[in-house]
Amino acid sequence: MTAAAALPLMGAPITANAAEKLGFGELYKSFGPLGLEFSDKVKQLSGKDVAIKGFMAPPLKAEAAFFVLTEIPMSLCPFCSSDADWPDNIVVVYLSSKQTFVQFNAPIMARGVLEFGSWTDPETGFISQLRLKDASFKTV
Repeated sequence: MTAAAALPLMGAPITANAAEKLGFGELYKSFGPLGLEFSDKVKQLSGKDVAIKGFMAPPLKAEAAFFVLTEIPMSLCPFCSSDADWPDNIVVVYLSSKQTFVQFNAPIMARGVLEFGSWTDPETGFISQLRLKDASFKTV
């Protein structure tokens, strides 16, 4: 058993199939008068299985179906009121099932189907610009 295989899995299991790797520095092409412009890589990977490493921001509730993945550890949640205020270093991760979360400073690898563009969660009203759906994560 490899060291990676011994890590605890959270959410749906991360399968052995290779996911496309995506880094926070690859999310956006530019920032202009109309706001952030998604990178060509994000556009090409839309609808595909991707993996991105980061940190789990403190969730709104102790158990929830989504969390915000951040580039650096954050002790406060970076939720914003609208997509116009969307930070360029976060991704919303929608898990396949509700669960409890890890500490904000523990590095994790999140994996799921990439979506981009403004979307409002019908259950919470949370607005996102970039998200992983049907996702899972593991500590790394």
